[in-house]
Amino acid sequence: MTRKNILVIKLGALGDFIYALGPMAAIRKHHPADNVTLLTTSPFEKMAKQCGYFNDVLVDKKPRTFDISGWLRLRHTLNQRKFDRVYDLQNNDRTSFYLRLFSLRPEWVGAAKGASHRNTSPERSSGHAFTGHCQTLALAGIKGICLDPLNWMTGENLPEYRLQKPYVLVVSGCSPEHPEKRWPVEYYRTIISRLISQNVQPVLLGTKDDRLATERIAHGIEGVLDLTGKTSLSDIPDLARDAVCAVGNDTGPMHICAVAGCPVVMMFCNRTSSIKMHAPPKSSDVFAFEAHNLEDIFPQMVWDKIQNLLNV
Repeated sequence: MTRKNILVIKLGALGDFIYALGPMAAIRKHHPADNVTLLTTSPFEKMAKQCGYFNDVLVDKKPRTFDISGWLRLRHTLNQRKFDRVYDLQNNDRTSFYLRLFSLRPEWVGAAKGASHRNTSPERSSGHAFTGHCQTLALAGIKGICLDPLNWMTGENLPEYRLQKPYVLVVSGCSPEHPEKRWPVEYYRTIISRLISQNVQPVLLGTKDDRLATERIAHGIEGVLDLTGKTSLSDIPDLARDAVCAVGNDTGPMHICAVAGCPVVMMFCNRTSSIKMHAPPKSSDVFAFEAHNLEDIFPQMVWDKIQNLLNV
């Protein structure tokens, strides 16, 4: 049997990438003897190699409209590999254009015009991306897709973090481009104060870009473990599996917590995202709130959900 060359495309963002890992695993299983390559962007290269679903990982530098040399390099890369089939898990205008870069058009599973396995259903993009991926891959005979629980992501530094059980992860950050997605600092301070009053350790997670917010949240409150800027993405699943729950904004680390099996309490600003399209696929361990202004999601509403989990 001839070994086929398979390309999977998934460029980002973090939460979307996390929900595409289950479909990626299913593609790998569907092509056990084939050469499977991922085309992604640099922030996800390490994770893509770590998961073990791909024989090779290519980094897309995403050439701008008038970057002719960049487009020529990308075109050369795609054609040089002689891909037999492409699974487009990005499904936007950019990746639909990539189909036109091939001199010999491969089988294409996605939403692009001209795809051999084209998903034209409006349901593909009306709900959660994971559901859309499952629907699209079914056209190629790939079914029974599950969320990836990220068991291959393991933290190396957990013993250094002075964790005290029980603890609750607090993820107050979000993309700097979307400040409207941040639940107010004072609301987080209310939550962590109540956690400490019940002898539960609040553990703050975030990147260096979140440091100002986490410092304001923790200021003057004894008993908070602030791990801002200290953890890697690989640490998060292990931290999540031993946590009572995670509470936070609609941001990538919260979605990692959810798929790792941690109960989550999440806030969504419907100016940018929504429960229908962006909350973790519905389960008994997902508690989501949505509002036009996150100030309207009051601490007591969130605390009631956390307290129920503390009493389980």
